[in-house]
Amino acid sequence: MTTMTAVRDPVGKIDPEFSDPAASPTPWWEVRQVLETAQVYWLSTVRGDGRPHVTPIAGVWVDDAVHVATGDDEQKQRNLRGNVHTVLTTGCSGLVGTDVVVEADADEVTDLGRLQVVAEAYASKYRNTFPYEVGEGHLKLRDARDSVIRCYRLRANKVFAFKKDDPVAQTKFLADEA
Repeated sequence: MTTMTAVRDPVGKIDPEFSDPAASPTPWWEVRQVLETAQVYWLSTVRGDGRPHVTPIAGVWVDDAVHVATGDDEQKQRNLRGNVHTVLTTGCSGLVGTDVVVEADADEVTDLGRLQVVAEAYASKYRNTFPYEVGEGHLKLRDARDSVIRCYRLRANKVFAFKKDDPVAQTKFLADEA
């Protein structure tokens, strides 16, 4: 399955069953803006025994995808080692705005150049709350010499936008239709 890229913005299809008849599909630029500017995301992974695991996480938009980071000893990292399928959600907690759900495969980033871009994006977006530096194929915390922070690019397979404003609209974007 191809990824959703800026080469050609994906075109969403509205789901008439869950949308107001007057609604039109949420444009990709609006979905992308939600993904770029969110401060908190919820990452869902699957444990080895099949049980779900959900955790709030910080993330950044780099090269047309959300990137997330996790410590080497964290539950989500153990889960991703065994199963790369994830769901990332973000949006608003009220009845106005747009919620976004991304079904994705998590690809570990080890390229030093891309890791540097991700570290800089975290520093810019979160004002150095996450002081990442590039290690040998991973990120590390600036003041923790031996830290290992794994970085993952979430390669979207399917994205849903749930627009809760008037008119209500549910839009689906598929990677292979991008």
